[in-house]
Amino acid sequence: MSSFARNIMDLLDRIEYRRCDTGEDLEAVFRLRYEAFHAHGLLDTIVEQKLVDRLDETPNCYCFGVFMEGELVSTVRLHHLTRDIPEAPTMTVFGDRLLPRLARSETFIDPSRLAVDPKLTPAMRGLPYVTLRLAVIANTFFDATACISMIREEHTAFYNRIFGSVQVGEPRLYPPFTMPIYFYESNCARNMAPTLERFPFFRSTAMERRMLFARAPRGELAPLTILPTAKYLSHAA
Repeated sequence: MSSFARNIMDLLDRIEYRRCDTGEDLEAVFRLRYEAFHAHGLLDTIVEQKLVDRLDETPNCYCFGVFMEGELVSTVRLHHLTRDIPEAPTMTVFGDRLLPRLARSETFIDPSRLAVDPKLTPAMRGLPYVTLRLAVIANTFFDATACISMIREEHTAFYNRIFGSVQVGEPRLYPPFTMPIYFYESNCARNMAPTLERFPFFRSTAMERRMLFARAPRGELAPLTILPTAKYLSHAA
């Protein structure tokens, strides 16, 4: 294992994932999104200091908080797009490219609203990997055709290098953000195995995948927190 991968594994030991559907956790996620995007000059001032939209309430939405020693440090929102439920951020900008593919029964995972606490030190630069690990797990759990991302130009090299993502079409505007947004796609059949081989911290057990994404039966509570399992698979290998 490379020293980089080992460092991310060590960071995972300090992490808990939590699905944030209601209450104070969800409000904290909305505030963290705003703080992160506003601090980087990507969002104009909002009086409520929260970043929330109608897509947070769709039935195919999974909103996660990443906690370290009990404190919320990052967050990401995932949408599972299918022909029956095609709602997701990318659809609002690049729907013309996705609708024909959804009609052919292709499915997608759309990670959005990735935000890391801007007050954290540079030593926590591994948090985007820890947070985007949730998107990798979702692609496996839902057996998606591809992971699609709307990203800023300066992040395109990262997504290409880590996930094998490629650009689809020309960039477009995505209000309320203040810069053009690029549409990138990573085909799961082609890229998943090499990604897991190069970056073992993205691996997960079937139990972790179910705990993160299976909907709890009516009347049952979802688990409060879920611990990453990549290290167990690494030790077994």
